[in-house]
Amino acid sequence: MIRQVSLAAIVICCTAFTAAAADLAPRNPYLADSIYPLPHGDPAQQDALDVAGPIDVSRALQPEEIEYVHTGPAVFGAFSSGRYPDGKRVYWVNSLDRIVKLDYDTHRPLATTMIEGVPVWTEQMADDSIADFDDNNTGLLAIVTAFTEAQKLRDLASVYTLVDNNNEYYIAYKAGYIEVYGDAVADDRTSAIELKRTFHYPEELNNQAAMGLNMTYDGWVVTVTEHGKLLAVKPDFSEYRLGDLQHNEGAAEKATKPTGYGWVRNAPAIDASGGIYIASQEYMHKVVWTGDGFSTSEADGAWAVPYDNSWGHGTGATPSLVGFGDKADRLVVITDGSVAMNLNYFWRDEIPSDFEGIAGKPRRLAGIAPVTLGNPGIAEIQSEQSVVVYGYGALVVNNVPRNRPWYLPKQAETLLVSYLGSSPEYQPFGVEKFEWDPASNTVKSAWVNTEISSPSTVPVVSKPNNTVYLIGARDNQWTLEALDWASGESRFHYVIGGQRYNVIFAGTLLDDDGRIHYGGPWGRVRLNPQISPEVD
Repeated sequence: MIRQVSLAAIVICCTAFTAAAADLAPRNPYLADSIYPLPHGDPAQQDALDVAGPIDVSRALQPEEIEYVHTGPAVFGAFSSGRYPDGKRVYWVNSLDRIVKLDYDTHRPLATTMIEGVPVWTEQMADDSIADFDDNNTGLLAIVTAFTEAQKLRDLASVYTLVDNNNEYYIAYKAGYIEVYGDAVADDRTSAIELKRTFHYPEELNNQAAMGLNMTYDGWVVTVTEHGKLLAVKPDFSEYRLGDLQHNEGAAEKATKPTGYGWVRNAPAIDASGGIYIASQEYMHKVVWTGDGFSTSEADGAWAVPYDNSWGHGTGATPSLVGFGDKADRLVVITDGSVAMNLNYFWRDEIPSDFEGIAGKPRRLAGIAPVTLGNPGIAEIQSEQSVVVYGYGALVVNNVPRNRPWYLPKQAETLLVSYLGSSPEYQPFGVEKFEWDPASNTVKSAWVNTEISSPSTVPVVSKPNNTVYLIGARDNQWTLEALDWASGESRFHYVIGGQRYNVIFAGTLLDDDGRIHYGGPWGRVRLNPQISPEVD
């Protein structure tokens, strides 16, 4: 079902709002000159791109339209370089056991380096695992298989990496260091992968796991640890700066699950003015980068305000920035930690003097709206995905499985939407979009689509064709779903295939030429569709 709230008015408002918000964040010149130098596309973590994706009729893709490559297990991102002297690009990829450089045109490996001390997962092992899930992805045996596969992820280095303007690839490892990889031969994209340099965390960070990498607009690499420690380091590793989030006392004792459920469990967003936005377990923070260090002082524009965390694990969302340009409302958006989550918009900078505030809430909270998927009585809904923003619109998906076997502990239900997410027994349904109204300073639901399933992917918005893309599932087959950003109506879908094409919490990405690609449990997938002739 698609529920629309005053559709004609929304379409009109969307146009006006989008223009006022100046749509997209400015490009960071210290990142690779590509549309995907880091997760979510830009330092603002928007998942909205100025690239046209495919528009087609609904159909099953042919084998020649699907490009799959084994790149080792648990591949979450593939980030594109700038252009080399020969005019071509590469993708940088890291998985559990290797780092791979893929040819941008052919989607085949140019070079691979294995990670020391990690068991090698062969293509045959991947094929055997895929066959197991194709045979059965429902019931106790499938859950046991999923649990066995998921144990690999405990050793995953980092799902957040980045490519800088020198086409070098940064990875933050759980053991407390950052490595930078590049071409063994300068400016030769076909050359071997070479470890360029390593930054070992200073003892003040106590080898804490990094929860993401981002880059300031003056060229410092920034990360936050799971215990709320801040690190900024120059790309050549010649200098670093440290800081602390407010309220991080005792953070080490507040983890609610293994890695990924610490006091901080998501990456920071960064704006062009030095604002760094981080969600901890109960607080939304703005830290200010001064150019020479971190400030948490209100005098510098920093702040920290609580949000609801009744389920105890904090938000599953990386903060996303909304509003760019001099006349835009500048906001940051997360889903909160309510059992039935809410969308929270916070004022990024000075709070407008005419803003009356929300009764019983911090004045910094600009707007709040329950995520209901059209059911006001919904008891539980949570998302482990970043909020997708474009203009003043914000889109969330449902990651709560539709059923949970009585014998499965609740803390293990992630298995049902990761390795088993296409199974009709478990797959979640529901996508909801919200709109911020700058005239009334309110946020309201724009539309709900309960017919679409997004088990475990971060969607992406194409600005030129006003379409949101996500990896979904139908009839136990993985699909590409394309929805109209303004109305929520399905524009088309592709049937991709069986369990080889699982997305397992990776982002749905567009490349510079508008092709869809994403990572999965065993490798990378790129869709290279031949658009049907009946499409105008």
